[in-house]
Amino acid sequence: MKRKVNAIWKGDGANGSGLLSSQSGAFNNMPYSFKTRFENDEGTLGTNPEELIAAAHAGCFNMKLSFVLNEAGFSPDQLNTNAVLTFVDGKVISIELNLEAKVSGISQEKFIELAQDAKNNCPISGALNCEIILNPILT
Repeated sequence: MKRKVNAIWKGDGANGSGLLSSQSGAFNNMPYSFKTRFENDEGTLGTNPEELIAAAHAGCFNMKLSFVLNEAGFSPDQLNTNAVLTFVDGKVISIELNLEAKVSGISQEKFIELAQDAKNNCPISGALNCEIILNPILT
């Protein structure tokens, strides 16, 4: 499988701006800039690479966990993961996966074991060079 994303940038680093478009059409000409990356904490002006990495990680982790649970004989009712990426001094230092899950018939211990397996074996986890923290909650 190959997936393509196109990034266009115009101008210098601090004052320039760019557009991101994905092959799937999930985003098309989404703006990004120094300001959207470093000066717009509420995220209303556009996206940034770190936000896209966090989204990819949360989505991949949920899908991997669903498969891991299925293989162990469980079917999740819902997996809700918030990924919080921490970027310091030009480096992604960590991603915290805050998971709330509804899975019928599973013990807390088994759930944590399978969630850790999914975290450790998620393809996006494997592509990242940072600390990955999992906070699993079974509801």
